[in-house]
Order: sequence, then C-alpha cells, then structure tokens
Amino acid sequence: MQIELGDFYIRLGSLALIMVLGFFLGKKKLITSGTNKEITNLLLTIFMPASLFMAFPAEYSEESLSLFSSGLLAGVLVMLMLILVSRILFNKIWFKGGLRYESQFAFIFNNATFLGYPVVANTFGPTGIIAYCGFIIAFNIALFSYGIWLFEHKVSLKLFKSIATNPNIIAVLLGMIVFLLGIKLPEFITGSVGFVGNATTPLSIICIGFMLSHADYKHLVKKWKLIVTAASQLILGPLITFGALKALNFPAEVINVCTLIQALPTATSLGLFATKYGGNNVEASELVTVSTILSVVTMPVMILLLSI
Repeated sequence: MQIELGDFYIRLGSLALIMVLGFFLGKKKLITSGTNKEITNLLLTIFMPASLFMAFPAEYSEESLSLFSSGLLAGVLVMLMLILVSRILFNKIWFKGGLRYESQFAFIFNNATFLGYPVVANTFGPTGIIAYCGFIIAFNIALFSYGIWLFEHKVSLKLFKSIATNPNIIAVLLGMIVFLLGIKLPEFITGSVGFVGNATTPLSIICIGFMLSHADYKHLVKKWKLIVTAASQLILGPLITFGALKALNFPAEVINVCTLIQALPTATSLGLFATKYGGNNVEASELVTVSTILSVVTMPVMILLLSI
C-alpha cells in the first residue's frame, strides 16, 4: 500500500470543501453549538459505529484477519508509547499549573474518529479501514480509561463501564464476529447500516468546520504553550509511530494507516472531556483549534515523508 500524493490531495481537497461548508454554516448560525453537540452525539453513538461495523469484508480471509490483528497490536503499542512520551514532555516542571494534563491528552489522542475514519477511507479504501478497525479498539479503550483518568485521577467502576458500553468498540467487535463466523446478513440490513455509516464522513467534517468558525485567531497566537503542544503532537506523534512500527517490522499497510492517523490534529473530544471531568475546557477547546490549523501545514509534510 502506497500513498499517491496527487490522489491524496484530490481527496483531501474534497474533505476541505466540506469543512468550508461547516465553517460557513457556523458563521451564518445555520448550525448552533447545540446542533453541533447533537450531531456529535449521533456520530459517536450511531453513524460511526455503523461505519465501523460495515468495514469488515463480506468474505472471510486470513489476510484481512492478519491486517486487523496487526492494526490492533500496533494501536496498543502506539498508545503506550505516546502515553510515556507525553508524561516526559509535559511534566510538572515545564508545564507547572495550567494545561499540563490537557497537553498530555492532546499529545496522546488525536482526531482518530471524526477525521481519522474519512481520511483513512478516502486514502486507503477498504484495506486501510480493516487496519483502522483494529487500531480504533486500542484507541477507544485508552481514550475512555487513561483519557478520563488524566482529569479525574482515580479509577472507578464508571470508568470500566464507559469502555464496555462504548458503541464504537461494540460495533467493531460485532463486525469482527460476523466476519470470523462468515455470517451472511440479509441485504436489507447491510444496505441500511451501510447507508447510515456513509453519513459519517460528511457530518464529521462539517462538525470540524463549525468548530473552526468559532475560533478567536488573534487571541490564539499569543498562547505559546498551545502552539508548542500542538506542534509536538503533529510532528513527534507520526515520527515516533512510523519509526517504532517500522523497526518492529509491521506490515506496510498498518504503518501507513497508523502514521497517517497520528498526523491528524488533536481530538475534538478534548474540550468535551475537560468540561465533563473538571479540566480547563476553554483552553482545551483552543488547543484543538490550534492543532487543527497547524495540521494544514504539517500533515502534507508528514504524508510526503511517508510516501518517500
């Protein structure tokens, strides 16, 4: 699997136009914060799980199973490495006081769901999505365990419940069971679920465009910690991922998919987690915005290096 730069930029341009639409809808107040929150909830509970469930091939193959397993193992290794590096970079000496844990969260968890799925699907197609399904299990388990712990600093039954009941994890596991057992679902079911899943890409990109429409750009450039954190995440994340997986001789498909995912901006869920679990939700949201803006510059560079 190789990245054709011309084709990649054409597909990325298509996503950019949808993002511009979200930006326009936000500026014209055709989408409000309440509407965006409702769309986000639908994406995380309905549309995204549907797309992940349908990501597995209709016919069982050893190659697909191996790709999924490699994606899962790579996801576990990448999450562990990023957690370790984040604790070294954003320690209590350099980031004493504000944004320490928000910065660690931003470095570890990028936009693997909202932006990751459409970018991987558009760049690598069905083969890439199989590896992505394995990765996203490790990502979501880390997100709803360590991600919550970063703000609450305690382990609770609620934390384990959030992992067990996460719709995206459940959807991937169900899809894997259907794939492994060779179960043939009725066409009207696969057709319906497929149609619902197809809404994931445009809706997720519109949500990101809406977020960018509410940013105070003049205010953001004065906050150096935000810029340092975002730049570290966008540059070190993919380089660490590529180097480690290459050294461990993972399949090229898995290396490319995981590296591309790490080149994406910080997860939009950072602001939601900070609000819900007692973090600095204002600066957390600003950090997401800065990372998204910087990724316009850093992501093509990372893709160029990956193609070489």
